[in-house]
Amino acid sequence: MTNVDIFTLIKSRFQSLTNTEKKVATFVVEHKKEVIYMSITDLADACQVGDTSVFRFCRAMDLKGYQEFKISIAHSLSLQDETPQLSSEITMQDTIDELASKVLSSTVDALSETRNLLNSKDMSKAVDEMINAERIHFYGVGSSLLTAMEAKNKFMRITNKTECSIDTHLQMMTASLMTKNEVAVIISYSGSTKDSIEIAKVAKERGVPIISITRFAKSPLTKYSDITLICGANEGPLQGGSITAKISQLYLLDLLFAEYFKRTNKESIVNRERTAKSVIEKLL
Repeated sequence: MTNVDIFTLIKSRFQSLTNTEKKVATFVVEHKKEVIYMSITDLADACQVGDTSVFRFCRAMDLKGYQEFKISIAHSLSLQDETPQLSSEITMQDTIDELASKVLSSTVDALSETRNLLNSKDMSKAVDEMINAERIHFYGVGSSLLTAMEAKNKFMRITNKTECSIDTHLQMMTASLMTKNEVAVIISYSGSTKDSIEIAKVAKERGVPIISITRFAKSPLTKYSDITLICGANEGPLQGGSITAKISQLYLLDLLFAEYFKRTNKESIVNRERTAKSVIEKLL
C-alpha cells in the first residue's frame, strides 16, 4: 500500500462501498489534511456514522485498521506536496535557526493548548482517586509506555504505591487482578491503541477507576474512562512519539504530581527526603 495513493484508491472503489462507507469516503476526500489529526470517533461523528463503519471503510481499502489508514493518508499527502514536510510546520528547507524557532513555537503552542483544555474539576478528581487508591497503576504502549515509566519514576519519589509493567502481557495480568480500591492511569495519545483499550476494558470490568491521558475527548479509550485529561499537541500518523506530544502529557503528569504532593505534603516531604538520600551516594 505504500506506493498507492489512497485518494485514488477511494475514488476507484467508491461505487462498491455501502452508503455509510460512502459518507466516510466523501468526508475523507473533502477534508484530507484534517483527518490525519482526528480520532476514529471524531471521524465517525463528523460523518454521522458509527466507529465500526469507519473501521469497515478502512478494511474496504485493504487496510488493517484506522491507524494504517491515517498513515496512508499522510503518505499520499506527502507525495502530492512539492515541499516535503517533517510536520505540519517544519520543511526540509528550514535552517537550524528556523527549526529552533518552529520547534519552540510548536512546543509552547502544545503546552498552551493543554492548559486551555484543562478542566480543574477533572484534575482535582483524578488526584483524589490517586490519593485514595491503595495502588496506582500507570499504563502505556510504545512511546506512551516511556511516559508511563516517567510517571512511575516521578511518583515513586513520594509514594511506594505506584506500578508500571513494561510488557503488555504483564499489563493485562495486573489489570485483571486490580480491585476497585486501586486506580489505573492509562496514557495513549490516539486513544485507539488496541492493548490500551483492552487494559481499560478489563480494568472497567473489575470496577477500577480509570484516568486517561489522551489527545481526543472522544475515542475508544475514553469510552471506558471515568476521568479524561486532554493533551493539546497535534501529532500526525508519521510523527509517532513526537517530543511535543510527550511534553504535553508530561505537563499533565507534573500537575497531577504537584497537586498530589500538596495534598499529602507531610508524608510526601518525608518520602522525598528518604528517596533522595537513598541514591545520594550514586552521585559524584
